[in-house]
Amino acid sequence: MAAAMLMLVSCGTNGLGSLGSLSQVIGDGQTMGNVLRSVLGLDKITAANLIGAWSYKGPGCAFTSEQLLAQAGGEVVAADIKTRVKPYYDQLGITSANTRVTFKEDGTYTAVIAGKQLSGNYTFDETNYKVTMKGLLLTINCYAKRNSDGIALLFESSKLLTLLQTLAALSGNTAVQTVGDLSKSYDGLRLGFDFRK
Repeated sequence: MAAAMLMLVSCGTNGLGSLGSLSQVIGDGQTMGNVLRSVLGLDKITAANLIGAWSYKGPGCAFTSEQLLAQAGGEVVAADIKTRVKPYYDQLGITSANTRVTFKEDGTYTAVIAGKQLSGNYTFDETNYKVTMKGLLLTINCYAKRNSDGIALLFESSKLLTLLQTLAALSGNTAVQTVGDLSKSYDGLRLGFDFRK
């Protein structure tokens, strides 16, 4: 399932977002610290920043420009998106114990996503923050962002949301189906995973 998710998240233009329980979001100081950097490229990331072993921390998100972030309503919206998405990731079985990625200086990577192992070669385009991870059976394209305590690997969100909608339809879980409604709210959103060492 995780491998299928990764294959589906390589393209798309729509995002998600909706204001939720702001008191819950604002109360999480570390989340707020990360969303202050919730625009791709605002805090420059280099190839050297990627090197290391990273463990999944939680959902990640970023907007593609400060203008889009402002139109969405600011950093609190980005934090709220993370809060809303986490239960869906939990349902997919994504945890810090079974989801991690290691980028090595020799251009190779190893990853485990929800217990599914991947490995191969990667490249990083510092101009547009794009990471291309090539494996035996699939190529994963994502965008890297620096957080206050690690990195995020983010995807154009419509393909990820399509998967979540499909799972919702199969499960009949109306809470997950809500993601489909939220997905039409914002353009210019990248959605994925926050990692820390």
